Amino acid sequence: MSEITPDVVEAHGLSPEEYERVLHALGREPNLVELGIFSVMWSEHCSYKSSRLHLKKLPTEAPWVICGPGENAGVIDIGDGQACIFKMESHNHPSYIEPYQGAATGVGGILRDVFTMGARPVANMNALRFGRPDHPKMKHLVQGVVAGIGGYGNCVGVPTVGGETNFHKAYDGNILVNAMTVGVADTDKIFYSAATGVGNPIVYVGSKTGRDGIHGATMASADFGEDAEAKRPTVQVGDPFTEKLLIEACLELMATDAIVAIQDMGAAGLTSSSVEMATNGKAGIRLDMDMVPCREEGMTPYEMMLSESQERMLMVLKPGKEAMAAAIFEKWELDFAVIGEVTDTQHMVLEFGGEVVCDIPLGPLAADAPEYDRPYISQEEYKSWAKIEGLTEKPDTADVGADLLALLASPDLASRKWISEQYDSQVMADTMQTGGDAAVVRVHGTKKALAISTDCTPRYCYANPYEGGKQAIAEAYRNICAVGGKPLAVTNCLNFANPQRPEIMSQFVHCLEGMGQACRVLDFPIVSGNVSLYNESKATGGGSAILPTPAIGGVGILEDSSKQATIGFKAEGEAIYLIGSEPWATPDQTRGHLGQSLWLREIHGREEGNAPPVDLTLEKKSGEFVRELIEAGLVSAVHDVSDGGLAIALAEMAMAGGMGAELEGHPGFTAAEWWFGEDQGRYLITIPDLHAFQEQIAKGTRDEDTAASGLRRVGTVGGDSLFGVGLSEMKEAHLSFFRDWMEA
Repeated sequence: MSEITPDVVEAHGLSPEEYERVLHALGREPNLVELGIFSVMWSEHCSYKSSRLHLKKLPTEAPWVICGPGENAGVIDIGDGQACIFKMESHNHPSYIEPYQGAATGVGGILRDVFTMGARPVANMNALRFGRPDHPKMKHLVQGVVAGIGGYGNCVGVPTVGGETNFHKAYDGNILVNAMTVGVADTDKIFYSAATGVGNPIVYVGSKTGRDGIHGATMASADFGEDAEAKRPTVQVGDPFTEKLLIEACLELMATDAIVAIQDMGAAGLTSSSVEMATNGKAGIRLDMDMVPCREEGMTPYEMMLSESQERMLMVLKPGKEAMAAAIFEKWELDFAVIGEVTDTQHMVLEFGGEVVCDIPLGPLAADAPEYDRPYISQEEYKSWAKIEGLTEKPDTADVGADLLALLASPDLASRKWISEQYDSQVMADTMQTGGDAAVVRVHGTKKALAISTDCTPRYCYANPYEGGKQAIAEAYRNICAVGGKPLAVTNCLNFANPQRPEIMSQFVHCLEGMGQACRVLDFPIVSGNVSLYNESKATGGGSAILPTPAIGGVGILEDSSKQATIGFKAEGEAIYLIGSEPWATPDQTRGHLGQSLWLREIHGREEGNAPPVDLTLEKKSGEFVRELIEAGLVSAVHDVSDGGLAIALAEMAMAGGMGAELEGHPGFTAAEWWFGEDQGRYLITIPDLHAFQEQIAKGTRDEDTAASGLRRVGTVGGDSLFGVGLSEMKEAHLSFFRDWMEA
């Protein structure tokens, strides 16, 4: 065994203080296998040591929540004996180093998190952030990531139904690839990871173990130095066809009563899966490393325990069920091996070649892992550090049409058709809507559907972490309401830079405070998630931190999928109304918000001002009002107003419906404020029967909420232009960015 020197400890990502804790936990010096296991289990990626303290403050419960954070994925009740199981994960560092495999294995990993709990995956989503399109590496990264997501999802046969893609120079040296999977299971067939039953066999299933991905979790827990390319061997390699076999084999075994516990091998592979199972079951674990199926010669226990080879699961079976289980996995041409047993020692013991090569008490590895209360600055100090001030000088526009065309052609608002066409969104034949505010996927064999959305506005989170955190949740809520869904729960992927910097920790803490507040008011709990820290890079020269990016994945339910709303204009002559414009009276000073708007950035080159405020009471009332209108069949199109303001939302409705509109400004606002301001809590609706609509409001049932939401007519559907710009010209501008960039 190698000697454990301070250099070896440092290479494993442990601080001198943490190594002292290892010595104390063991009462002796660790060997290399034990050091490697402590290293990955105490990495930021596995232990959440900088974030656990603050994650505990998030609201995670509701009557419909079956299982909140702590398992592989979150579980919510969707009625009729069915559950929705979902989670979002990051694969940021691997995707920067090797974009195709990094993104592909991100999809594979999140699929396993969901089907390991007994769910058949029914939809994939993603949230992607890239650097400047003119950065020399960016086109290669975008092409590789999109191909990786499509390649894996398409081959495994799960539809990719939506997502979001942003560009900003802050991601030049550290892109973000966040993948989300949603599955459906029966509520009486949900599987958990707690290993119980002394003597029960522990089995390994799936692919063989190789040397790919060793130290992946540790690599994902540090920022990038100049040697990013040298880390290519720490990126795993995925095989979606094997994953498809693994899904079917696991679901077949789950239909029997053989499984006591099941856990996928994700970050830190065999180490984290076995430690988590034993810890959750308050048990111990003994593994015979000679029995681990390996695909490379001479693999050591260190390599086997730290490998992140893909498409592997660990299970605890009931005694006597091994032969039946083996037959199922052999039928699907997958490896199956009994590699150990559950014990009552509360230790992890590994044997190899007849010798004990590791003996670690489980408490210090998991429950008692380091937890840090990192210093952070107050919101006021942060504002001063980030140099965020209100807009002193607000520009206006002389040509709304010209500004609209420029925005439609900008990277953040351009059509994502080039991306979406590479994803199979229709496989499984239950996808009902893509390309709108939220994806809608039928719950197979029922009239119900799931509404799914991924959202976050990092520029808001940077300018005002608290309001930005609120906005990310509110935007997901709004997108689900806009298709007619009742928002139920949230998963998240919290992407931030180095938590050892007080200003970055301030972003994290205050974003979470805003998220928590929004979840409480909107009754929209967080049931699963992931934290990805150290997203910054020295590789771009000068050390760049990403914008704070707490990506949100929201899920809601439509009880009757035939009543879903879509964004496209439907018929000439229909009235267009804005919900959430302002409470009837005169405009208030926080409205017409241009600070941090895309219009200000793209047209005037200014990234300035505060983030728009989020009124959560208004969000809730407006959302409920919109859902009621959709349910009653009183609206023909619905679209939430977000990036780019009213003008962009109207243009998207026009392009989707193939017809224009005659529009009215607002005397209380400048043209820029009214058409491009990014006020929150707003929806555009089109009304086919104004008389019926007014009758519904006059009934008085919604009087109070309608007044609180504000309702203003902004125009009438008709013609083939907006702001004097023809639909064909808008569509051309909208398609131009990706087409010209990728063809160049």
